Amino acid sequence: MAHISKPAEDRVGPGTAVPTTVLRIRSLLPSLAPSERRVAQRILDDPERVSASSITQLAKDCATSEATVIRFCRTIDLSGYRELRLALAAEVGQARGARTAGSELSSDINPDDTLVTVVQKIAYTDARAVEETGTALDTDTLRTVIDTMAAARRIDVYGVGASAFVGADLQQKLHRIGLTSFAWSDAHVMLTSAALLDERDVAIGISHSGTTIDTVQALSEAGRRGACTVAVTNFPRSPIGFADHVLTTAARETTFRSGATASRLAQLTVVDCLFVGLAQSRYADSRAALETTAEAVRGLRIQDERRRRGAGNG
Repeated sequence: MAHISKPAEDRVGPGTAVPTTVLRIRSLLPSLAPSERRVAQRILDDPERVSASSITQLAKDCATSEATVIRFCRTIDLSGYRELRLALAAEVGQARGARTAGSELSSDINPDDTLVTVVQKIAYTDARAVEETGTALDTDTLRTVIDTMAAARRIDVYGVGASAFVGADLQQKLHRIGLTSFAWSDAHVMLTSAALLDERDVAIGISHSGTTIDTVQALSEAGRRGACTVAVTNFPRSPIGFADHVLTTAARETTFRSGATASRLAQLTVVDCLFVGLAQSRYADSRAALETTAEAVRGLRIQDERRRRGAGNG
């Protein structure tokens, strides 16, 4: 049984680490206008070069205008190009040592990569997705969601495809600490369940892209019925971004890994943060529920072992 430490004083406050500029740009990429998207992609491809470029040079490299570059800076909540260059330069300096060690591993998997290289690249990418999600996660929003879930009558979790497995994992964790929760992945069942929610309930939609129509519609219906809505997504300005609270992941899928491996790990990181935060906030009840469920499962294992021994003796 996982050990849940008694909650200490919450030291997370205004000084909490914020997502890096590059992470923020990546999360906003799908929602940008085409001309701004070219600027964003240029930064993502080579932030070091951009940090050393003039605004005129960047505009030329992106086949756009200086005005577009300025507009892009304001879109990502920066005052202008100077602030963007300073932010990129600081991040490049901090990451230079790590990049030297892992630049080759951060690239896509190539057809001629050896199996050893494939394993190294997968491990590197997955670890990076978890680490960057931790950086991108807004702890103030996380705390609000945890408090709301702790007081909820019931919690609905919606997800399709790979996100459905993450939703099932969250539901199982919530159920183990005594919270009434349901995980749905069928479009009709999601809408049916959402229609029965009210202001006492919480609905959580999980979608890496934020554009999965079934999940978006179910979460929208839950909100229309008065439930508090939470989105777990890589792209906060996507269609699912209407939710009352958005928890942002930071994962990059590549050509050979489009099966949502990194995004699923990033989502599971958020799920674990929610679970541990909830378990801490209702420590006594959570500990009792965990011990009770562990004992029930332990009893089942003993029965299975006795049956196996009896069959062997027979």
